Amino acid sequence: MSASTSDERIDLAVPSKRWHWKKPLGQTTVLQSFAFDDSRQRLYVLQMMQGGIRLSGEPRACTGTERRQRGDMCLNQLDFKGALLGRMYLLGHGHGVGMGVERDAAGATWIWTEADARVADSMAFGRGITRFRFVDRQVRRSSAEAARHPVEGSTANQPSVDMSRKRIAVRHRIGGEVRYRVFSLAHAVAGDFSKPLHDFAQTAAHPDPDIDFQGFALYGNYLYQLAGEPYGPANPRSGHGNTYVSCIDIRTGEPVQRTRTGAGYSLDHREPEGLAVRRTGKPRLCMGFASGEPGARRYSIYYKQHA
Repeated sequence: MSASTSDERIDLAVPSKRWHWKKPLGQTTVLQSFAFDDSRQRLYVLQMMQGGIRLSGEPRACTGTERRQRGDMCLNQLDFKGALLGRMYLLGHGHGVGMGVERDAAGATWIWTEADARVADSMAFGRGITRFRFVDRQVRRSSAEAARHPVEGSTANQPSVDMSRKRIAVRHRIGGEVRYRVFSLAHAVAGDFSKPLHDFAQTAAHPDPDIDFQGFALYGNYLYQLAGEPYGPANPRSGHGNTYVSCIDIRTGEPVQRTRTGAGYSLDHREPEGLAVRRTGKPRLCMGFASGEPGARRYSIYYKQHA
């Protein structure tokens, strides 16, 4: 099977296939985002903390409101069968809408997440991003001094890394608008965000602009988006949900495709959460879904594979 070039756009109209089904994570909250280390067959998943942190590094109980206000997250490391291998605790980092995984020239794995969380409307989102190594059971605290700020004055910063082109996209809010900037990964590692390769507004994630944005992924010359809500009275299971996936050409900032997906429609709750590209022989656009009751959430992953 020949390798695909990173410029090939993944057709969002192809049927979705199931990969992981109702798997547990280190916390009992929903997943927020995920990313792959394909060379080592590792899956990294972010979720909000179900509680605070004791000095021992173990979680303690607290309310959902307290959890959201602090921006504390759990970073899970799993193998490709879904077995939990370890976890980190990220304090004050943000909400986890996006993340990325980088392999450097020496073969080391680095994690990118939002950082320097600020509370607004009982939600905590990062004013910057950060890069670090995964260390099982480590508690990592975020600060403004340690964070990188790609777009000064922006809020709700979230990264996505594309190792096929060695670039990083940063979704952010500035001046009341949600935008993306794409940078050279090497420049981002060096802390140089002065020369973005692309800069464009977020568009066309969902036909209803009030529906929740749930994730994005950069791959080649395209950026993919996920939006939708969990099942409820206005979004019944019988209708297979209101989740949409969409695609933007980063060279023009223009939307090129958008489609509703019924992937995982039989799940209870079924909240879309997270989007990532797995670099196989044929790239796979992977969509995350949360299911289960509050306090007992599980995750599932479906994918659309390039033809």
